[in-house]
Amino acid sequence: MEGTKLTEPVDVIVLTKNSDRILEKCLSSVYENVPVNRLIVVDGGSTDRTLKIVEEFARKHGNVVLVNDKGTRATARMKGISLAKTSWFMFVDSDVVLCKKWFEKAKKYLDRNKKIGGVWGIERWNVIKDRRMLKIFLWLTRKIFEIRGGTHDILVWHDAIKDIKLPSNLHVFEDAYIKNWIEKKGYKIIGCYDPYCIHFRPSSVWTIKGSIKLVVEYLKSGYFKLILKLLPAYSFYTAYSIYRSLFNKIES
Repeated sequence: MEGTKLTEPVDVIVLTKNSDRILEKCLSSVYENVPVNRLIVVDGGSTDRTLKIVEEFARKHGNVVLVNDKGTRATARMKGISLAKTSWFMFVDSDVVLCKKWFEKAKKYLDRNKKIGGVWGIERWNVIKDRRMLKIFLWLTRKIFEIRGGTHDILVWHDAIKDIKLPSNLHVFEDAYIKNWIEKKGYKIIGCYDPYCIHFRPSSVWTIKGSIKLVVEYLKSGYFKLILKLLPAYSFYTAYSIYRSLFNKIES
């Protein structure tokens, strides 16, 4: 069935803004584990080494497209979508590292008898080492995806969102809008444990102040019903962030 073939290289969209912390590892993992047609970088006005790193990859691979967008995540994603030309394309967050053979693993979920609009790889936080904690985290993260979607590493069928118009004010939950759009078009999104990505969240997340800031961003979005559905799962995230904050203080 149309929409399930994956026989060509794909465009990969990465949003950046002062992303030099993990960006080099991120882009290396993209080129090592995905057949990249073009790397489309949408930068939000970086002032660190981000653009220098992008330039280095452009010289090395010759297939990098760099554009600017100083709006929201929604406007940046819209710009990336408008530039993607391949039948399938990817969103990859600038602070994740893709697992080995990400693309080959994702292809296995493309059932020709189903109308697949996307394949999402689960995230693993790099700081979670305990197996029991990781098991709980992965289960909750999968549940969160079923409610709001995710774009840290997702393969998307272009026809499923070719006419999408993301509200320009969305700086969070634009991923929820994308997931809902794809499903309303009659496509399925496969959420899987493998492939996956390692998410190197910034150290600010592991502080009470950082957690509060994140909650405030969510509340500003106006998606109150969605927030209520996510509250139980995000309570775990908040508790873990507080734990990490206390743990780091004890270590220091």
